[in-house]
Amino acid sequence: MAPVINAKTVFNEIPTGYPVPGKTTVYDTSETIDLENEPLHGGFLAKTLIIAIDPFLRNRMNIQQGTDKPGFEFGRPLSAFGLAKILRSEDPSVKAGDVIRGGQIPFQQYFVRNDATGFEILKDNHSLPWSLWVGVLGMPGHTAYVGWKEHARAKKGETIFVSAAAGSVGSLILQFAKRDGLKVIASAGSDDKVAWLRELGADVAFNYKTESTAEVLKREGPLDIYFDNVGGETLDLALENAAPRGSRFLECGMISNYNEENPYRLKNALFIIKKEIAINGFFFGSLLPKWGADFEREMPPLVKEGAIKFQEDAVRGLEHAGQSLADVQRGTVLGKRVVIVADH
Repeated sequence: MAPVINAKTVFNEIPTGYPVPGKTTVYDTSETIDLENEPLHGGFLAKTLIIAIDPFLRNRMNIQQGTDKPGFEFGRPLSAFGLAKILRSEDPSVKAGDVIRGGQIPFQQYFVRNDATGFEILKDNHSLPWSLWVGVLGMPGHTAYVGWKEHARAKKGETIFVSAAAGSVGSLILQFAKRDGLKVIASAGSDDKVAWLRELGADVAFNYKTESTAEVLKREGPLDIYFDNVGGETLDLALENAAPRGSRFLECGMISNYNEENPYRLKNALFIIKKEIAINGFFFGSLLPKWGADFEREMPPLVKEGAIKFQEDAVRGLEHAGQSLADVQRGTVLGKRVVIVADH
């Protein structure tokens, strides 16, 4: 077989503010690969199938704390959670035809790895689209599930505020909270997203761009739980409107700060002490060993039967990855943005 194009989207420069396609990232088709003869050196050759576009990727474009380098390497493909299919293997832990999932799937059509460490083989898709395994049944689903199970300590009748509630994590938290009998206040940045929140059962859904978050929380609070995807001023307002004692703040993301040169600094931190607020930052990978088996048992059936709802915004073609990164940061995506690089 003649060599084929091995397109990739590479990291080109650290963005100032929002990432810019063609500047922050560059789509490159100059490389080719011989799929039959590419040396494996005991590893495997895989074809990238699906890439998840998650908000945290913006942080990896910045200089990493304690270093003088960004999280991505200049001139090299970006990487993210995704799925790939093994084409050839000299590694006994994987074989041709296996679908693997991992957090270091490159923005590249084909790639070689020395070993399968860090990847898992997905054996059963429960007759659901594979793309769900990087969305509602992937990292975002894991994040919402383990954070809720570990830190929410929810009680029926309590009030929760979920920011960025139309996203792939926030929309699941909304549904978990309703299943547990909570009053849900949910915010999003567009009217179509607010309509989606109401469809999911939010008791109070509002567009923070056209309605005052401060007024909504003052009217609908106090808050027993805040699930934070935004940080910044929204976190400050949640602190101010927390219940007098014992509220729980689950710190999942702070997208309001990701693209700012001078991020908002908290003014209401003293309420953490005054109101005895428990603040729990968490990373899904740390909690997955504890809750992963429960997730795998519970979530796929709920998704398959429609008891857990989700939105997926899929684009086809690696050339759209750079624009997708910008879209997610600007909040123009409803649900989970995935890039379909190839079919199985």
